[in-house]
Amino acid sequence: MTDDARDAIMQATYEALCAEGYSDLTAQRIADRTEMSKGSLFYHYDSVDDLLASFIEYLLAGYGHRAEALDGFPPEERLAAYVEWWFDISTAEGTGHHTAMLELRAQAPYNELFQEKLRESDEALRDTLVDILTTGIETGAFVDHDPSTAADFLLGAFVGARVRHFTLGRATYSEHAYVATREYIETEILAPETTYPDEPAVTFPPDERFADTGDEQDAPDGAGQDDRTEAATADAASEHEDAE
Repeated sequence: MTDDARDAIMQATYEALCAEGYSDLTAQRIADRTEMSKGSLFYHYDSVDDLLASFIEYLLAGYGHRAEALDGFPPEERLAAYVEWWFDISTAEGTGHHTAMLELRAQAPYNELFQEKLRESDEALRDTLVDILTTGIETGAFVDHDPSTAADFLLGAFVGARVRHFTLGRATYSEHAYVATREYIETEILAPETTYPDEPAVTFPPDERFADTGDEQDAPDGAGQDDRTEAATADAASEHEDAE
């Protein structure tokens, strides 16, 4: 298969998955978004699940190139950029994308192929954090700590916030998790002389291969990046006043 043909199939898979969801996804609906027939699609892939496993690999390869954009920047800038990417849901890949990925994750306990590919994805996400944290310790920007444990904790907060946000449609979960994550980083990770950048010098880039899919939807009940800390702080203040 040529690179152009693979790109076209992956683009069509992305669009169909975001539009239809996993449960309603069919080979025909993917083929309809390409110049191929359903039969041609199955010439390259044994099944829709086989195609989706290849799609996860495709996303993972793109993630690796995107993560490289953070290389060369100070570790606190890299960490802040990574945190902002995870929590800036209103301008991230899009609601359809995140919902579709949640559906694929939900299939993983019953589908060994999905589970294998999603584990590889999870390891790549974790490795990025471990690398940033390790570099920060080596340069003195971060206090001495166990990067593996911290990476597991942070990744759990990132993924958990997204899952609760998109399954329950409440932006406050992401807002509060963002504030708590920053507090954890500032008190447990950063060295005394290191400051968490409010506006990182680098941003985690979007996957340009899917930039024109029209899936730039606002997250449900979504507050933008600039509103997260303010909104969560206001909520906390209101709850405190009610308690008094």
